[in-house]
Amino acid sequence: MARLLMSFSRRNTVKSIAGYAGLAYAAALLGACSKAEAPQFKSIDLTGADYARDFALPDQNGQTRTLKDFAGKVVVVFFGFTQCPDVCPTTMAELAQIKQSLGADGNKLQAIFITVDPERDTPELLKAYMGNFDPSFLALRPTIDKLPEVAKTFKIYYKKVEGTTAGSYSMDHSGGSYVYDPKGQIRLYSRYGTGIEGLTADIRLLLKGA
Repeated sequence: MARLLMSFSRRNTVKSIAGYAGLAYAAALLGACSKAEAPQFKSIDLTGADYARDFALPDQNGQTRTLKDFAGKVVVVFFGFTQCPDVCPTTMAELAQIKQSLGADGNKLQAIFITVDPERDTPELLKAYMGNFDPSFLALRPTIDKLPEVAKTFKIYYKKVEGTTAGSYSMDHSGGSYVYDPKGQIRLYSRYGTGIEGLTADIRLLLKGA
């Protein structure tokens, strides 16, 4: 009887070990599949970030804009100012190139420029500036009083740098771009100077539902 019980116990133990091993193997497979299916973004993945989630600011035409206005589009948000000598025009020109390279999907990309210099960047000036790159690009203009709050919400840096004469100041500011998926969720941060190929690939992935 004792031998029978020991045999039964061993069989149960073997079955339990096999069962756990099977579950572990299945979990490993699921983990491998999950890793294999994770989108391989070139930009910094911010999925789930608790900042830079939305805005409510007037554009160059006086219309208040939020991310909900661009449902179904990938939105790229960049902070800058119209008198910027290099980073700002380069970034906007690259976004115009990316839109063109997307072909038929180009109308699913929305570029948004938020000025860190509302003192000089009037709606008229912002409208003309956007026209230099693409007529569909939008510029948002926070008031001088609201700008610190917007900057804090997006964790961007900006600082006024006085020039040699009154009104000739410049603006130091963060040079990267935030990228949102077609559902309006913050997904990526693209560093300035990384080139258009990586960001173009990331935008294509987001348009495909990544």
